[in-house]
This record gives sequence, structure tokens and C-alpha cells, in this order.
Amino acid sequence: MVLQSQPPDPNPKTPKLVCPPGAVDAHCHFFGPVSRYPFDAGTPYHAEDALAETYMALQETLRLRYAVMVNAGGYGRNPELLLDTLRDYPDRFRGVIVPRDDLSSPEIAKMDALGVRGVRFVSRKRGSHFPQILPDLAARIAEFGWHVQFYPSGADILEHVDQLMALRNTIVLDHFGAVPAAGGTDQPAFRTILKMLETGRVWVKMSGPMRCMAEDYPYAAMTPFARELVRHAPERLVWASDWPHANMAPERGMPNDGDLLDLMLEWVPDEAARNRILSRNAWELYGFPTVTA
Repeated sequence: MVLQSQPPDPNPKTPKLVCPPGAVDAHCHFFGPVSRYPFDAGTPYHAEDALAETYMALQETLRLRYAVMVNAGGYGRNPELLLDTLRDYPDRFRGVIVPRDDLSSPEIAKMDALGVRGVRFVSRKRGSHFPQILPDLAARIAEFGWHVQFYPSGADILEHVDQLMALRNTIVLDHFGAVPAAGGTDQPAFRTILKMLETGRVWVKMSGPMRCMAEDYPYAAMTPFARELVRHAPERLVWASDWPHANMAPERGMPNDGDLLDLMLEWVPDEAARNRILSRNAWELYGFPTVTA
């Protein structure tokens, strides 16, 4: 059965947080129009159209400058929508694709020129619609400086840490590493993520708190995780909206995107560290131009 994702809140609040110049949303997805970009036959979910133009209006409300478009799972391994968006808005977006196993170096070079900066792998428990860790492909993209974005499931980072750290690439963990909030900050999966951060090769996205817990906004159980990450490596954290919050069951509460950004006031009380996470870190990771006030 294919899940029909609920749409995002159409009335985003203006957040209390004032972003620094050049602020970056490091993880968003676009969908549609479905007549031009049909869903993959094997997708576990469908979503309503979530267009670049709609998202850019959200950026204005949240006072964001740049964003990283991640190839949505609904499209399988087809990056057509992502690549078309990069062509249309080269100064605004970077991209992370869900790759084919046999993606060639000439194809990587063409995508690199458009602004693709990484590939997304997932753990075995996430299913066959996404590729799992592919060492040969990781080696090919490393020649272009691309990173490996990895999405664990529950606590299964423990099963994949050695394989990830054996790669030459920078590693970026999705959505707080998907650690179960109920397990607390002393759980082995989260302690493993902190050790990975300490290597200097691993980054974490402060995003998708709803992916770590069954409870709805304000996701208070994630605050200790956020603060512990900041204590360990504020220079290798990025913030992301995960707009339009696809693949959320209809019974779950849809957060307002202004409220989601304001969680950073609670997660990172120190303004200097918060501004770094919202801007300079992502400029470095994704190659965005530096913005000065």
C-alpha cells in the first residue's frame, strides 16, 4: 500500500529567529508537477506537488538564502527533477542525488557542474527503493569531492559505522542520525555518532526531529541530543527543514515551518554557534558562495 503524504502547512509563520546572512536549509525535497515528473513505480509514498516556487516563497518567510535539494525517495533513483531545478536556479540550490549503482565518472562530472555535491545511501532497514552503501560508487564520487549522505533506521548506525568510516568520503548523517529519542543520549547508537563526529570526517543534520520520535511538535525529547551534538562539534553541524515533510502518516501533526526553525533557539542557545550552523558550515560542506552582512 502506498502512503499518501499530507501536505505541509500552507501558512508558515515568520520565525522569532533572525537568520544570519546567507542562511542555508541543508535538506528539502521537491515534487511535481506529477504530469512531468511521475512517481517511481516502487515508491512507498506519494506526495502532493511541492514546487520550487512554493519553497522559495517559504525561504523568504524564514529569511533563508540557499538550500540543498535532496532527491526525494518518491522518485526512486531518477534525479531528473533535481537536475532540472539546479539548471533553473544555479545560484540558489545544491543537490544530493539517490544514485544508480553504475553511475559513471562522466555522468558525475556533468552533475557536479550543475551543483550536485553528494549521494544518499540508506541502511538495509530503510528498504530497497534507496541504494545501500556502495563502496565502488563512493570511491568514484570521492574524486569529485562529493560526500556520502547516510540515513540510518532506528539504532542501526551500529551496524554500518565500520563500513561508512572505511570510505574516503566525508559522511553526512541525516536527521540526527535517526536515533530513537526514547533511548536517550546515553544509548549506544548516539554515543557512536558522537565518536564519529570526533573523527573530523562526519557531519550531522539537525533536522527531522519527527523522524526520531512518535510525538508531535515541539519534539522536546530531541533538545538534549541537539545540545550534546553542539558540545561535541558545532563546526560540523548543519540545519535543515526537511520540507515538505513527506512520508508522514496522516494521523501525525504537521509542524509549521516557522516553528521548526525556532527550535534552533532552544537547541543552540549560543548565537555565534547557531549562526555558524545556519550558514558557514553549510557553505563549506556544499560549496555555496560566502555571504557577508
